Amino acid sequence: MLVATLGGLGRAGVAPGTWGAAAGVLLSLAVATGAARAADGFSLPAAARAAEAVVVAAICLVGVPICSRAAAALGRGKDPGCIVLDEAAAMAATLLVVPPAVRTPAVLAAAFALFRVFDIAKPFPCNRCERLPTGLGIMADDWAAAAYAAACLAAVRWLGWL
Repeated sequence: MLVATLGGLGRAGVAPGTWGAAAGVLLSLAVATGAARAADGFSLPAAARAAEAVVVAAICLVGVPICSRAAAALGRGKDPGCIVLDEAAAMAATLLVVPPAVRTPAVLAAAFALFRVFDIAKPFPCNRCERLPTGLGIMADDWAAAAYAAACLAAVRWLGWL
């Protein structure tokens, strides 16, 4: 429960998903920094990016059983609002399309806003992903929102708007 709620952050009275996504921005920065340090001996930025992607993917996959157990313990609906590990992991996944060196405050804010819009709006297939069993459904709708947000973020950067 402690991990699924990010140490109780998900129990914030107002907008727990937003707080979870904000934690995901910090998670992304921490994982990118750790990956860069781990890959420093290789002198390859690609090694650091790959290490970051592996860590974020591992957090996403481990999140499935964690969210399943937390939802079962809470006994409240398919995606209890206090479970915010899904938002944090998906927000970190969103930022994988941006090299750590260019994750400026403006880029982080845009990524955050895009992710929250898609997470809240739940366009197809996000809305369908929610129907998957327990932890997989909790995590997968946010992965789909992250994919939309990442695609938009990449397009905005490619167009030079950010």
